[in-house]
Amino acid sequence: MARVKNGAVTKARHKKVLKEAKGYFGSKHRLYKSAKEQLMHSGQYAFRDRKQKKRDFRKLWITRINAACRLNDISYSRFIEGLNKAGVEVNRKMLSEIAINDPKAFSELVKVAKDGKAGKVKPATEVTGNEVTIGAAKKETKKAEKTEVKEEKKNTTKKTTAKKEVKEEKPAAKKATTTKKTTTTKKATTAKKTTK
Repeated sequence: MARVKNGAVTKARHKKVLKEAKGYFGSKHRLYKSAKEQLMHSGQYAFRDRKQKKRDFRKLWITRINAACRLNDISYSRFIEGLNKAGVEVNRKMLSEIAINDPKAFSELVKVAKDGKAGKVKPATEVTGNEVTIGAAKKETKKAEKTEVKEEKKNTTKKTTAKKEVKEEKPAAKKATTTKKTTTTKKATTAKKTTK
């Protein structure tokens, strides 16, 4: 049996690893063994830091919101509590963007939060673009949509039941016609017998 050489496969595997390790410092991008070790560690760090990144951004957004809140004479925690009580559903990413790009809209949100904290709970507010609008009308439209959907479902169920009734009536009518035919044929045969 011929000797099997696996040099080509090994070379390809080494090239693949070294290609992934391109740009690493020192021997980590030159030597296969150290490059492979570094790639294993890099994968672990990447997996860990994909989750860490989300935490870091949340911290950044909170810091920005807090800075904007302090300019409007309120703390971050009281601001968030007031928004929750007022029924405002805006995430921290959007709040930080508003704080940076539109300080006037942010100051309006602070007023809403202060009113919510004081117990003067207004209808739920909503931020659209650069404006803060009251969203009570939105809640009403949602309720109206739900009732419309329920009515549509009822109408469709009524239509289906009506169709079933119509289908049930048709076979009954067919049976009646077949019984008439059989009675007429019986009468005709009896009349023929009596004439003979």
